[in-house]
Amino acid sequence: MLKKAKLFLPVFVCLLIVSLFPKESQAYEFTLQKEDRSQQVFQLQEKLVQLGYLHVAPTGYYGTLTENAVLQLQQDFRLSVDGIAGPRTLHRLMEIEKMAKIVHGEARGEAYKGQVAVAAVIKNRLHSSEFPSTVEGVIYQRNAFTAVQDGQYDLTPTYIAYRAVKDAWLGWDPTYGSTYYYNPRIATSQWIFNNTTPKLTIGRHLFAD
Repeated sequence: MLKKAKLFLPVFVCLLIVSLFPKESQAYEFTLQKEDRSQQVFQLQEKLVQLGYLHVAPTGYYGTLTENAVLQLQQDFRLSVDGIAGPRTLHRLMEIEKMAKIVHGEARGEAYKGQVAVAAVIKNRLHSSEFPSTVEGVIYQRNAFTAVQDGQYDLTPTYIAYRAVKDAWLGWDPTYGSTYYYNPRIATSQWIFNNTTPKLTIGRHLFAD
């Protein structure tokens, strides 16, 4: 019975993870490549259009245009460049979507530079030892982003948010390395005032270290 219990536990844990995080798990269950035709290909193409890599409407067919778009995505986001949407490429697309949701939820009323700035803060946190080292860890860290707390994170991001993430990832950082930002007119956390050093203002946000 003990051996059976030991064997059952890892299986149970895996099933629990899949049930709790279905979208995250699905990204590792398939690979998309040229000549494929499916709903997953359609969804991939939607993301490629949002990011500006694909310039035709999604069809669900993985042809040369989609392959070229994936190649460019992989090159820009430092992935293995093979034109195949495998687990790592699909996971990176999920990370991009999560970042775009933060940008849209926190800064959709800002000018484009201000939206890139918010995306840059997320990227800067990834490279800071003071924060989690994964996109999911940074975004879901307790009290890190108002949009996660108040539900605006669940809004559907526009192509502008996606491209702000892309530009930040490619190196545009209007914040000059900032790892914090807040709106000084409405911020209520005394911690942010006492523990950060202001650097510059972009739109309604004050960026700080």
